[in-house]
Amino acid sequence: MYQLLCNIDKYSNSTQFYLSNITIMLCNRIKHLSIGQRLYPIKNHVAAYCSNIQAIDMSYDVFETKNSDNNLSPLIIMHGLFGSKQNWRGVGRALASKMNRKVITVDARNHGNSPHTDDHGSKSMAADIVQLMHRLNFQKISVLGHSMGGRTMMYFALKYPEMVDKGIIADISPISIPGDISIMSKILLAMKNINIPSDVPMAAGRQLANAQLIKVVPSKETVDFVLLNLRRSDDGKYYWIHNVDALYNNMSGFTKYSETIGGLPPFKGPIMFICGKNSPYVDPNHWPQIQNIFPNSEIHWLDAGHLVHFDQAAKFIELTVNFLNK
Repeated sequence: MYQLLCNIDKYSNSTQFYLSNITIMLCNRIKHLSIGQRLYPIKNHVAAYCSNIQAIDMSYDVFETKNSDNNLSPLIIMHGLFGSKQNWRGVGRALASKMNRKVITVDARNHGNSPHTDDHGSKSMAADIVQLMHRLNFQKISVLGHSMGGRTMMYFALKYPEMVDKGIIADISPISIPGDISIMSKILLAMKNINIPSDVPMAAGRQLANAQLIKVVPSKETVDFVLLNLRRSDDGKYYWIHNVDALYNNMSGFTKYSETIGGLPPFKGPIMFICGKNSPYVDPNHWPQIQNIFPNSEIHWLDAGHLVHFDQAAKFIELTVNFLNK
């Protein structure tokens, strides 16, 4: 309630605020929800007060220069599955420098240094974006998301269009995902079952984990990417920095995205898709359907795989800068 009182002038006039408080009290009585610092006014989205989604405070990094223009919408970047804000450090720094605007990279819930929760889906991660905007006092942002992060940002734009200036979606579609998504479940199951003795040093531990994962995923690139999340505590215990159990338990949600965005009106703001020609995650035949959801969208195909921002970093940055600056 403290944050509500502190931000009355920023989010609503007195009448709207009074009605919002009534809504909150009704939610409390009907659903017995606890009201605390994680709930706050969202203009034109009073129904959000009655949501069971509990937003978390994501870990984030800020990139800006002394010439950063605060009048330009900040860019928030969310990584994909098994990723973290560290994977976007180079891109984030380059974008901030070339655009003279603030760039924020985040660790999604259950990843990196962000809190672990049982819930993991586009709706909850979008709520985390709203929470971050509130913490940083942002009224409107541009968004960039890769894969899992891309689906989060698409849902965010569709759900809260007044909060989004422009969006960049990296190698993911709102229509479908490839049938081999089951591989992700197999990877997570293998990660759950990996057993490394505590007396084994880190280098050898990584080799043991690599040997077990490569049996499930015959892709050295993917295995190397996953192994970036392996850690060893002071007492020698090995662990993954992301919440393997939550990700595994919520994998079925990745195949139900059409249900997640179903019923939401199209987002009419500018959206750019950057996709890899060698990646199966976006079907070119789905472009007309994608444009029904994002009518003011464009698409670019680069000679790259799923990690398009790694494979074609310079071109990815160039496209992003030109799109956000025009």
